[in-house]
Amino acid sequence: MCGIIGILGNHQAAPIMVDALKRLEYRGYDSAGIATVHDDRLERRRAVGKLVNLADLLVSEPLAGRAGIGHTRWATHGAVTEGNAHPHRSGRVAVVHNGIIENFQELRAELDGPWESQTDTETIVRLCEHYLAAGKSPREAAFATIDRLRGAYALCFLFEGEPDLLICGRQGPPLAIGHGQGEMYVGSDAIALSGLTDRVTYLEDGDRAVVTRAGAQIFDAAGHQVGREIRRVSVEARQMEKAGHRHFMAKEIHEQPQTLAQVIDAYTEGDRIVPPVAYDWAATDRVQMVACGTAHIACIVAKYWFESLARLPVDVDIASEYRYREGPVGTDNTALFVSQSGETADTLAALRYARGKARAIVSVVNVAESSIARESDVALPILAGVEVGVASTKAFVNQLAVLLALAIRAGVDRGLVDAAREAELVAGLRALPGLVSTALGIEDRCEALAHELAEASDILFLGRGPMYPLALEGALKLKEISYIHAEGYAAGELKHGPIALVDQSMPIIVFAPKDGLFDKAVSNMQEVMAREGKVLLVTDARGAETASDGVWQVLSMPAVAPVFTPILYAVPAQLLAYHVAVAKGTDVDQPRNLAKSVTVE
Repeated sequence: MCGIIGILGNHQAAPIMVDALKRLEYRGYDSAGIATVHDDRLERRRAVGKLVNLADLLVSEPLAGRAGIGHTRWATHGAVTEGNAHPHRSGRVAVVHNGIIENFQELRAELDGPWESQTDTETIVRLCEHYLAAGKSPREAAFATIDRLRGAYALCFLFEGEPDLLICGRQGPPLAIGHGQGEMYVGSDAIALSGLTDRVTYLEDGDRAVVTRAGAQIFDAAGHQVGREIRRVSVEARQMEKAGHRHFMAKEIHEQPQTLAQVIDAYTEGDRIVPPVAYDWAATDRVQMVACGTAHIACIVAKYWFESLARLPVDVDIASEYRYREGPVGTDNTALFVSQSGETADTLAALRYARGKARAIVSVVNVAESSIARESDVALPILAGVEVGVASTKAFVNQLAVLLALAIRAGVDRGLVDAAREAELVAGLRALPGLVSTALGIEDRCEALAHELAEASDILFLGRGPMYPLALEGALKLKEISYIHAEGYAAGELKHGPIALVDQSMPIIVFAPKDGLFDKAVSNMQEVMAREGKVLLVTDARGAETASDGVWQVLSMPAVAPVFTPILYAVPAQLLAYHVAVAKGTDVDQPRNLAKSVTVE
């Protein structure tokens, strides 16, 4: 979602802020802008589209000043226009905002028009200027404004005549303060601040802060000054580079053998599963898994694993629906939340609903210092490193690896996986990075197939058992980055509706390793081919030998035990989506209308 940067520095702020905003491009955005204070004057520049447009504007209309705020906007209220871009300004104050103000219409009714934008954010800046006009100091005006807001926000205020002052606040979306040598920073996350400082303080919900070059004073929602820990955070610069690949998504797909090996090493010792943070599954009678998007699909896969390996019933919920249906949470239930960013607004809200009801809150996250991690009883890292591409790849595979490790551990704790079976499963896990590396060898075939797939207007993905959620993931990846309409179905559901769509112009991608459900999947595939459907079969060598007659194309995968197929078969799902998107010429890393970290409901 929207990216925020604020700087109180000793050098010209504009170029530094543009560089910081470039590091936030992975979050998704459609406009950008900055504001600075120079010679006590507040000025701003804004542009629609990519950051290069803002950079070009700053060449012709430069902004001086060592204090400033910047923003990449992902549109919520109001169209993608310069007038709706941030920073918003009213009189002596400018503000950047990530989130949604739910009572902005109510607040607007109190303030004089006319309004310059369609955004909820303009209400914030106009309200703050109203308080300044009433004689309040910048701090008093900003705090009074924050007190009136209802909804989700990360905010940073900049004031005319105040070149040594930023005021910020957080309720929901993350916000961090960076500590430098005689300089201070504000950012949406540690990535925004990387290259500027590695000393970071994360604001908690309800916090607001007064930031000067001398440091930061932080206050809680009740107005009491509080201390928040300064943490050392390292973001490696090489993780923000493409390393010779055309897109970040391609780089991250090819990083998967390495990142998978790292997470498996972290969750195993010898022949045993030993998670970095211990949790006893023996007293749990049910697992409630909650997530959004690709993480939700990882949970559907994990349901198969927990129920087969540990005989633990699992409910899987979409986070945006979970808390609103007010489902019962038993005191012996484990509530498990999965989020790449650890800041997904709906997932965080669902976690807060379950807290105090469930036996424990367990999270599986990629960002150790995220809100979800900090608010969990047990936070388990996926160790995927920075993922820049909006479409999740290596984070999804590492989520699966962690969830499988937890399912095995649960089976051990509940007496259903003995030492020999555990050792066998651990050996299978350790073989996966090599198998994923081998699977990446199908890339040339995927690229060749992509040119024909790119001509389709609709594509179906089918799978049985744990290949069903992989069909969901394949369809999600394809529609995210290629904009082709795609749907994933359990293959057995084909005759209950989707088969009506099948004709000679529709590709059907079938994930069917040679496992116990293979014959059933082949029967469904035959139903498609009988109606002239064009089948791309993704299987192993034995499956290809058995069922390749009459299919359009076959992608051959390495053979692997059925429990591991969801991890391995993520590779062709990703490569097909990537190369179709490249063939169509879409923006692979930053697809339209999407954001990497969804920090608003």
